[in-house]
Amino acid sequence: MAIVVESLNIGGTGLCVMVKDTIDIAGLPTRASSRALEQAEPARQHADVVQRLLDNGCRITGKTSLHELAFGTTGINHYTGTPVNPRFPALIPGGSSSGSAAAVAAGLADFSLGTDTGGSVRVPACCCGIFGFKPTFGRVSRKGVMPAFTTLDCVGPFAASLPMLISAMAIIDPEFSPVSPPSRVKIGVLGVPASAAVNAVVQAALKASGQVLEPVECEDFEAAYSAGMVIINRETHAACGHLLATGKVGADIAGRLQAAGTMTDAAVADAERVRERFSAQVDAALQHYDILALPTMPDFPLRVEDAADTRAVLGMTSLVRPFNLSGHPAVTLPLSSAQGLPVGLQLVGAKGADAALLAAASLLLQRIHEHPHNSSPEVQP
Repeated sequence: MAIVVESLNIGGTGLCVMVKDTIDIAGLPTRASSRALEQAEPARQHADVVQRLLDNGCRITGKTSLHELAFGTTGINHYTGTPVNPRFPALIPGGSSSGSAAAVAAGLADFSLGTDTGGSVRVPACCCGIFGFKPTFGRVSRKGVMPAFTTLDCVGPFAASLPMLISAMAIIDPEFSPVSPPSRVKIGVLGVPASAAVNAVVQAALKASGQVLEPVECEDFEAAYSAGMVIINRETHAACGHLLATGKVGADIAGRLQAAGTMTDAAVADAERVRERFSAQVDAALQHYDILALPTMPDFPLRVEDAADTRAVLGMTSLVRPFNLSGHPAVTLPLSSAQGLPVGLQLVGAKGADAALLAAASLLLQRIHEHPHNSSPEVQP
């Protein structure tokens, strides 16, 4: 299934974990599922998050595949092979942390680690029908994670349940301390462009939660997506552009990397101004609401055969990428639709309030499960 690129048996006898192959494990090369890095030197030491896993008695059983160089959203990889989406085999597994999401969905690990630069944990979690979390930017150590420099990327966990996701955060983040779910939360529901079918599922779930729901707008939301694209292009080209000279980068990624090299300083400066404005807008909204809610993806995941053009499908990150730009923590919860296809409910919290966000998610999930008939996508909001 091309989920695991390196089988391992490292660590204690605790939780079974798999790790995305952009995260260093001492003695093993970090190849990022790219032929251009097939001769990479073995890492000299563990990434900080890997050391945290080992210090907490976890057993690391594999390094997982990904969309090449973590620079794509579908998870399709013609070099290592594309992981089959275990729960929805006809659909893409999502990217870039495709193998990490598929490993959890297939029951191969208690939890796994991915990285999220523009939705690369939340999108594959949504596609595979599991939980995925992007922490506050800078909260979880990225020492030993590729790329070395980023203003967007976060290490985050995947799990098949919210309690396991919370346990994973407590392991990889020494500052994380779980908190009890609140009795009620006030939710700002972001108005964003998404398909009617996806919106119906998300709105029905929010209604079923029984919480206070109010509409909220962030003026620069769509501009934040575009700005996030500019920043990821500049930073990924800086980190990986030199690999184009090897002639071994896959054609889809090579084309995108070449285009990324055309980002101008003026475009980056404009993007940084959008970052500042949008971050302030989200901060302001979270002064009035405990959390913000919106879909994780704007439509159902694509079928594998419809997802060949990496650049053409980047819009599937339109609802997640803005929060990489702003740095706010965000979690995706799996929902089901009348069509039998996966939908994600994305919840966003204040910077640094990662534990409170996951506690609020626990409350919503409990309430939705208590009123399953109300969360049917047939119910109108």
